[in-house]
Amino acid sequence: MTMRHNLATPTPLDVRLRETQEAFDSVAADYDGPRGNNELIQRMRHTLWATVREELPAGSRLLDLGCGTGIDAVEFARSRFRVTASDWSPRMVERARERAEEAGVASRLDAVHVGIQELDQIEGEFDGIYSNFGPLNCAPDLEKVAAECARLVRPGGSLVFSVMGRIVPWEVGHYAMRGRLRRAMVRGARGVTPVGMNKHTIWTWYYLPREFYAAFSEHFALSRYRALSLFMPPPYMVDRVRRRPAFYERLGRMDDRLGGLPLLRDMGDHFLIVMHRR
Repeated sequence: MTMRHNLATPTPLDVRLRETQEAFDSVAADYDGPRGNNELIQRMRHTLWATVREELPAGSRLLDLGCGTGIDAVEFARSRFRVTASDWSPRMVERARERAEEAGVASRLDAVHVGIQELDQIEGEFDGIYSNFGPLNCAPDLEKVAAECARLVRPGGSLVFSVMGRIVPWEVGHYAMRGRLRRAMVRGARGVTPVGMNKHTIWTWYYLPREFYAAFSEHFALSRYRALSLFMPPPYMVDRVRRRPAFYERLGRMDDRLGGLPLLRDMGDHFLIVMHRR
């Protein structure tokens, strides 16, 4: 699919969407470098993989919202799922198609240039929809996304989403100790927040799990949710983990054991939430 052209005067929302797209386009070529090898990201990624496999058998049809360079989509295609991978960044979609070809799974993976705000352009019925590492935090109308997910996923089908959370104790402590109080509290903003990446801006909304679920509650029943990277630091602190791997592995085991408990599950760099179509 090709990029859309709007001849009318762009609205503030149009500008934010374009800036977010340009930000991800700007990093697509090397997005799998240091980020792809980040142990903290991989730990969270594997949790989502395991959860999708718990929810749905191989052979199921999946929709990936915000596929990036296609790491998750290729993993599921290798596991005999049939995947439609969508993203707002055309450069990311190009890289996802290349990855599918390189992995020999292009027959089971269709990568399309469709933003989360454009899901009405996707047709068909899916057994499940997943999204990893916060693309849904960039959706300007979460209730519209929920309605489109309800249209696309079969009754009883699953949503498995990894979403950037609002309360991150590691982040607050890290920046507060450096006197950067405004940065420490950036996720507390109730509206859209500009986040810098590669000299560009990503327009982002942060959520508590129940805030996020409220947009989906009309169409989906909440199954469960848990914190990701609560005791472990956020991915941009990965150098700490590399200096003391044994210590942080113990913290990782605490994440695994305790991240689903009440109160604790409302914190963390991301949260993983599972819902079922009513």
